[in-house]
Amino acid sequence: MSKALHKNICDKIYFSKLYEKYAQSLSNILLYKYGSLLNPTDKVQEAFIKLWENCSKIAPEAVKSYLYTTSTNMMLNEVKHQKVVLNYQKVKPKDYTNETPEFILRKKEFLVKLEGALSDLKEEERVAFLLSKVDGKTHNEIAEMLGVTKKVVEHRIYAALKKLKSQIEELNQK
Repeated sequence: MSKALHKNICDKIYFSKLYEKYAQSLSNILLYKYGSLLNPTDKVQEAFIKLWENCSKIAPEAVKSYLYTTSTNMMLNEVKHQKVVLNYQKVKPKDYTNETPEFILRKKEFLVKLEGALSDLKEEERVAFLLSKVDGKTHNEIAEMLGVTKKVVEHRIYAALKKLKSQIEELNQK
């Protein structure tokens, strides 16, 4: 490449030539050094993205070292992250709880009742109810998602709650 092309890394044609020149060899180096599990090709792509984002700040003669340093650092960060993940997996969750066996049994029975009662609802009532109570959506958001008015959503949620209360006595207690 001539010196005239080296003046502006931000030039799309020059940048694509840089990619053609360095991408494969950089990807191979990372693959040989760190293996395929950490996705070396992705790191090379990310390094080129960073190069593009900072193209005006990088001297043409520093492009090669910038790419190699950036992609290597990304791989090292991924290695560190994988170590943290492995250490986290080694920590065993506690296999005991402060809940009594009676409470656990009642909880399971309640969930079975709830699932049965939810399955008995009309589909539009169940959808509106779950979007509101489980996903925490507002009535306006649900109306927009379902393509109905806010009043229709309110009616569906009210009808669902009324049916659930009639089938599950625990919901009537305060």
